[in-house]
Amino acid sequence: MSDITKTVRVLGIDPGLNITGYGVVERKAGNFQLIEAGVVRGGKGTLAQRIRRIHEGVAEIVQSLAPEVVAIEDLYSHYERPKTAILMGHARGVICLAAAQADLHVENYAATQVKRMLTGNGRAPKSQMQMAVCREFHLAAAPDPPDVADALAVALCHLFFVSRAIQLPA
Repeated sequence: MSDITKTVRVLGIDPGLNITGYGVVERKAGNFQLIEAGVVRGGKGTLAQRIRRIHEGVAEIVQSLAPEVVAIEDLYSHYERPKTAILMGHARGVICLAAAQADLHVENYAATQVKRMLTGNGRAPKSQMQMAVCREFHLAAAPDPPDVADALAVALCHLFFVSRAIQLPA
């Protein structure tokens, strides 16, 4: 079996303390298939309680859906809200821990990189990203909440990069 036809399963994640979107996508024989998508909720409580729930939720997804790699959206810090990036770092940290505990490689993608890969525009609005995800998976409606579409977009971005790397001559 050549590398381009090899099945690859990716867990895409859009990290958040309240809602962490996830999507498991598989490339099989050059086609993309949506395996499962949803959210892990941090819920209410202390920061420690919220990140524990995120870690446990992601670990459960990894165990039950057996991805080969985790693709996660990079942190973005707006100069007016640096605390948001610090808090998001906690969520990303426990997600990376869950992946490491399962011996999975983690790939990081900037939001602008994901948007450019799916739409051709690194500043695409959420609605355009949702339409791109619907197009790729032939969905009648955009995933809800939008964090799910973002996670699916990150997974697709990774698969597009992997496919390109395989197709390019060494």
